[in-house]
Amino acid sequence: MTVPTHNSALDLGGAFTLTADARGLETTMNLPGDVHHALLAADLIPDPYFGENEKQVMWVNETAWSVERQFTATDADIDGYLTLTLAEVDCIATIFLNGEEIARTDNSFVRNDIDVTGKVHAGENTLRIDFDIAPEVAKARADAHPFAIPFTKNYQTNGLKGIHMNFIRKAACHAGWDWGICLMPIGVYGTMSLRKARLARQESVQVDQAHGQNSVELSIKTRLFAFALGEVELEHTIDGQVITDKVVVHKGDNVFTHNVTIQDPRIWWPAGQGEQPLYDLATNLEGEVTTRKIGLRQLDWVVEKDEIDHSFKCRINGRDVTMMGANWIPADAIPSRVTPAVIRDLLESAKAANMNMLRIWGGGQYEPDWFYDMCDELGILIWHDFMFACMSYPSDRTFLKSVETEITQQVHRLSHHASIALWCGDNEVIGSLDWYPETKADKERYIANYDRLNSMLHRIVEDEDPARRFWPSSPSLGYMDFSDGWHSDTRGDLHYWDVWHSAKSFEAYRTVNPRFASEFGFQSFTSMNVVETFAEEKDRNPSSPIMENHQRNAGGNARILETMTRYFRFPRDFEQMVFLSQIQQGLAIKTAIEYWRSTKPRCMGTLYWQINDIWPVASWSSLDYGGQWKLMHYMARRFYNLVNVVAVPQITEVQTNSRGTPVEGQLPDQIALRAINDTGRPVSIALEVTAVKVTGESRVVFSGNSAVGPDAAITVADIPFGDLAADEFLYFVWKDAQGNILGENDYFPKPYKAYELVGAKIRAEWSDRDGKAVLTLESDKPAFFTTATVDAPGYFSDNAITLLPGRPVDLTFIPRHGAVVSSATLAGSLRLQHLAETF
Repeated sequence: MTVPTHNSALDLGGAFTLTADARGLETTMNLPGDVHHALLAADLIPDPYFGENEKQVMWVNETAWSVERQFTATDADIDGYLTLTLAEVDCIATIFLNGEEIARTDNSFVRNDIDVTGKVHAGENTLRIDFDIAPEVAKARADAHPFAIPFTKNYQTNGLKGIHMNFIRKAACHAGWDWGICLMPIGVYGTMSLRKARLARQESVQVDQAHGQNSVELSIKTRLFAFALGEVELEHTIDGQVITDKVVVHKGDNVFTHNVTIQDPRIWWPAGQGEQPLYDLATNLEGEVTTRKIGLRQLDWVVEKDEIDHSFKCRINGRDVTMMGANWIPADAIPSRVTPAVIRDLLESAKAANMNMLRIWGGGQYEPDWFYDMCDELGILIWHDFMFACMSYPSDRTFLKSVETEITQQVHRLSHHASIALWCGDNEVIGSLDWYPETKADKERYIANYDRLNSMLHRIVEDEDPARRFWPSSPSLGYMDFSDGWHSDTRGDLHYWDVWHSAKSFEAYRTVNPRFASEFGFQSFTSMNVVETFAEEKDRNPSSPIMENHQRNAGGNARILETMTRYFRFPRDFEQMVFLSQIQQGLAIKTAIEYWRSTKPRCMGTLYWQINDIWPVASWSSLDYGGQWKLMHYMARRFYNLVNVVAVPQITEVQTNSRGTPVEGQLPDQIALRAINDTGRPVSIALEVTAVKVTGESRVVFSGNSAVGPDAAITVADIPFGDLAADEFLYFVWKDAQGNILGENDYFPKPYKAYELVGAKIRAEWSDRDGKAVLTLESDKPAFFTTATVDAPGYFSDNAITLLPGRPVDLTFIPRHGAVVSSATLAGSLRLQHLAETF
């Protein structure tokens, strides 16, 4: 049976006239897009990211803007029921069609489907959107609320006045964060179309899976909106199977379920655990065709009582798989700059660092469809917060109704993705009740207020996507537990920030034993070539106004430098300071993740804060703004190695101070070498451990073979600390049964500043192999954190490495953004750095 074609859509995106009557401004703006991008293109504002220009463009978000365009519709375009679909209107706006007000929007996270039947003419029509001043609307709503609901202090970085973002529905970080610029963008970012239907339109398609021994049954749930009673034809096509059905629709919402069985299914796995086959599902409602890619997999969160307290782990296709990854924030503060190419580059870098999960953080946004398509393709699972973060929110009926629409739409839109692993209610909202005078003074009221919103989120997930777990908050101890779980490491997920915010040593990470560490981090300066894009030479100083404006966490630059003096000799200039800050950032997170992974199966997940940046800034990210790899991302590629060996210092009698806190700087009694296998198959490793003097002499202290079971972590060697000389460190290499090197690592028992590092001469040689540029490095003395950089966009196969005499290392260059390079083009810009050169 051939489904007849009646439905169609007219794309309304394109060039609009942008005006601000109060300021006498008029220019052109492309939609989907944002106002800042348009003003930059018209040279009406300076680059907000340069210097302190953020303050010079603040007027943009304090101005009322209008966009307008004419579009032509034919008789065929309007011969039926008409829906104007506008998605992601940011955020308080009034919509006019041919001079008539047809809708008002106030939630940028929803898709607005506006019935405009009879309101569109054959010929020329006019669409206009008037945007209110969002900060003013937010303040008016906050002032009118029956009791005070404070907004997060993150908005008040660098003396900004702050915005009541908890009273409007747009990305919270648009108003700034402790890593983010305050722009408050305005625009439309999603679908803009005039949809014609004979009788009904598609709303969503969801797919549930029931896995059998050799088959998977798919339950395809299609939601249609019908304008009147009647019959429509609906067709689904997947895996060569076609389901065509004539269904009776009633005016309003309709739901239809069709089942199809996939025999001998190809199973989807997260990255590193197997392949990511995807099945194409096409849904045709009388010419309105939508497509989705379906990954067949079973995923459960195992939260059950054990000998410690309660487990918290992800079981995929019957295996308990350790989650390794980071937290994700919006890719740019100027929404128009977020393109599929930009996102793919970032996601591919996540996969290249052996990540299998990202957490979409609750102060950001729901991403476009193609973001999740890419995650499905790359095998990156998503822990998905709903968009609430770090402050309380209203729970009146108007607010809850808007949020109910938002969450229901987003769950319907995204639940078919194999990558969606968990729905989480919010980021740190319950914990924030202890942050503000108002909430601390009347905590019971704010808990009741929180419960009204959180319970609704839970109900929506249970009703609309029952196959997935709802997790109340991050961090959380579990269902209906509103206690402070920040520092409980026996169940639930943990946010551990004492090393950064409380200035504890890196060793403090080993004093907690989380079941799942979903947020923790340490800052560095952004890379030197990125600093050069926003700071003139005279401003390249950590306490200059420009550098402090590009540091949004109070005291952040001082914290970086304070920590530097703990572990390193003070750098000789600003450029070395930037380099050293990235080394110590990587070491901090390496210390945490290597230890927590070594406790497997106690800890079954580590997601550090954060993978990406929203603008060029000092932050916790492992990728610079623009996607360039910082040193921590190279280290992540190593500390997330699926088959790894890590050093865990053992202290028999831990000394504590008067507060019961372990005393910093205690030397270990012995060093346990723990082998970690995060694959589903047993591995055999040959481990060789050498004690190396900083001057280069070395001796073997352990050599042996070990069998490590699937998804296991075991101790394979114990090295007595007393056997090491004062100027020795451990360097270890492990190989597979065929002699292939699986990984290398090192361990320094004391801070690097305690060693008398020697100068090293590093020889660099380029070659081209199999169409790839390869850099070979060889050193006459140990050279620590040896880092190669070139001007071309891309990254090396490894970096920030330990070079030992007589051990040449080959680094393959991997281009980004489609760049074509050769050794000849790269050689001229090669720059080498290592630790001994920093002071």
